[in-house]
Amino acid sequence: MTHPHLPTTEAAVTAIREVAEAYNLEVTVTDDIGADQTSRRESAGAFAVVDADGSLPHEAFIELGGVPAVTVQVFPEDDARVTVDGVVFEDVDRDSVPAFLRSVYGGMAYVKGRLFPPGQWLVVPLPGDETYKELVPRTMLSPWLSRNFRSA
Repeated sequence: MTHPHLPTTEAAVTAIREVAEAYNLEVTVTDDIGADQTSRRESAGAFAVVDADGSLPHEAFIELGGVPAVTVQVFPEDDARVTVDGVVFEDVDRDSVPAFLRSVYGGMAYVKGRLFPPGQWLVVPLPGDETYKELVPRTMLSPWLSRNFRSA
């Protein structure tokens, strides 16, 4: 399933704010604008503000209040890093972030564990066949993660 296209970081921030409003969550946004401010602009020269193509990169760090603790770092390269109660999901497609958050706050996300090989994963299903899954270290089971545990 395709998600609505979010062509810019600002479009993603707006969509995340809409999800937060729907779940009555506080939102804090920190914007970093310019090649000298964004975290992944090693190709830009020292003290360069624009990229080689003349574009002005925009990155945003969003903190969502509530349970679970969620942060989203939206990158100019059309992807994001989403952290849910300490579990980091790298390379989430920017267009998928609103659906990802709806799954987390809507009760669809869960922790799946198995005995052999031992491990537990935070699973975030999205509409269609898209699913994000990350390993949860045993020492990181927060109360929210523990409440959403399902045995395999």
